[in-house]
Amino acid sequence: MLTIGLTGGIGSGKSTVTKILADLGAPIIDADQVGHAIYAPGGPAYDDMIAAFGDGILAADRTIDRKKLGPIVFADPAALKRLNSIVHPKMFDRMRQLIDAMRAAGERQPIVIEAAILIEANWLPLFNEVWLVVTSKDRVIERVERDRGLAREQTEARIKAQLSDDERRKHAALVITNDGTIDDLRTAVTQAWHQALERNHQ
Repeated sequence: MLTIGLTGGIGSGKSTVTKILADLGAPIIDADQVGHAIYAPGGPAYDDMIAAFGDGILAADRTIDRKKLGPIVFADPAALKRLNSIVHPKMFDRMRQLIDAMRAAGERQPIVIEAAILIEANWLPLFNEVWLVVTSKDRVIERVERDRGLAREQTEARIKAQLSDDERRKHAALVITNDGTIDDLRTAVTQAWHQALERNHQ
């Protein structure tokens, strides 16, 4: 039974692809939600995060405040590396547990995990296949400005900070190009899903 890792850069449309897959009946795990749960109070990364970065990252209710943590880790590559070394292995373990639990409960369809950084975080062993969503740079800039209000320079800086699509392609079993309409995308994703269902039963 297949486990599919779905990835893509900022503004590529991977969340839209995930929604289409969910509409088609795909069981979905969102790596971002797993990440939030990992460092919630009582979560497996909570104490390690406070030990690494101090009480200054806490909100008044003792939850970890991403707005306080962000400037610390994005200003300092060593701090970001420390954060990732705490969080990424724990997220890997949690996602593996979720997959195992879904299979144990009788889930037989391909399970899709949406994760922007699945290659960088060394999560590839979780997946039988990686699907990559790509789109042209101009389309990304236009989309991110429309959806998140970021200026062109901000988006370009984020694109530069990410793994390149060329690098991602080396790991991808399937590349979904999202440069057309939403209907074009839905058609491509539907076809990919039906083919995955066939492979899943082989």
